[in-house]
Amino acid sequence: MKKLENWQKSFFTIYIGQAFSLLSSSAVQFSIIWWITVQTGSALFLTMASVVGLLPQAVIGPFAGIWIDRYNRKAIMIIADIIVATSSLVLGIAFFWGIPSITFVYVVLFTRSLGETFHRPAMQAAIPQLVPKSELTKAGGLGQMVQSACSMIGPMLGALLMSITTLQYVMLIDIIGATLAVITLSLVKISKHRVILGSKFNVIHDMKEGIKAIKSNEALLRISIPMLISTIILVPLGTLLPLMVKNYFNGTALHNGIVQTLFASGMLISAMVIGVTGGIKKQFLMISLGILSLGMCSLIGGLLPASAFWIFCIVVFIMGTTGMISNIPYTAYIQKTIPQENLGKVISLVTSVMSFAAPIGMFIAGPVIEIIGISKWMIYAGILMLFVGVLSYLLTSEFDSTIQIEDTIYE
Repeated sequence: MKKLENWQKSFFTIYIGQAFSLLSSSAVQFSIIWWITVQTGSALFLTMASVVGLLPQAVIGPFAGIWIDRYNRKAIMIIADIIVATSSLVLGIAFFWGIPSITFVYVVLFTRSLGETFHRPAMQAAIPQLVPKSELTKAGGLGQMVQSACSMIGPMLGALLMSITTLQYVMLIDIIGATLAVITLSLVKISKHRVILGSKFNVIHDMKEGIKAIKSNEALLRISIPMLISTIILVPLGTLLPLMVKNYFNGTALHNGIVQTLFASGMLISAMVIGVTGGIKKQFLMISLGILSLGMCSLIGGLLPASAFWIFCIVVFIMGTTGMISNIPYTAYIQKTIPQENLGKVISLVTSVMSFAAPIGMFIAGPVIEIIGISKWMIYAGILMLFVGVLSYLLTSEFDSTIQIEDTIYE
């Protein structure tokens, strides 16, 4: 019992600081995207913002994993938080000086993403060093609950701040959040992870080791296929939701804040349930059901008339709920089955592949949405996601009966 209390203490200490950082980052991200939406009103400009934000994760991600597996993960997270805070400070100063160009905003989005490229996989790789293996699904749900709560409150805070002040003042709260995150991280001791003794720093060799670890895990390979396709289809939808609110429903920043908050609320509730119960025993089935549900929500949302904004809000809420049903067990499976010495590489490689997939979806969706409109894109995306959900089940159903994921929740 003492051991359980110790890991919980460390886990929640970290996430208290992360909560402040995530909250401020969510408010800032909302404000930046809404500023671009108001300034341009273009799906192409929002597409470019998304691509710029994903590039570091796609290109640098695999190399980040190598560093994460070889060096102090806590130090990497602290440095990443400092990078994000510095970029926010620079953008705030730029707006004070009156140079709010789209290009400069893109540079800041790129820099923020660079910090996140190191921070997120380092955090995910460090969690198994703090949390017992049998508690990883619960921990994933609890961690996602914190993130979802911040994602829920962040847009509300961003919308409120944008209604009473300008973007440069909003950027300043990110510095406060990052500072608190750094302080709490400094208070927690994270045990050193195992590194193969005598191994030299060899980028190509280390990347091959990460790829080898993935290839040797057939279940991970199979479930990653539908997850990859889902990313291509759904990332454009999530990124362009502000455009749906503004252009299709004739909404304001407040309406967009409501939509973003409801989406995050759905994520929060789903994460709370999984954090407490661990979800259903057949976790690959759980992932497939999540994908199917997302497809159904997208299809229904696209079929709604422009006068049905509040019904759309309900659909978005359900969409947020179902999204976590796929993501949490997927991440937990990686954390449980990949050895610590390769975990950072694998998480970064998976993140990078997903990040490469996202711009592909954006490059396809941006021009198409300019022609057919975002509501029709939601319809087509929903139909495709239904097929992907079925594919996910066909590819992975056998592993639910042949692979037993250790979890005391089920014992």
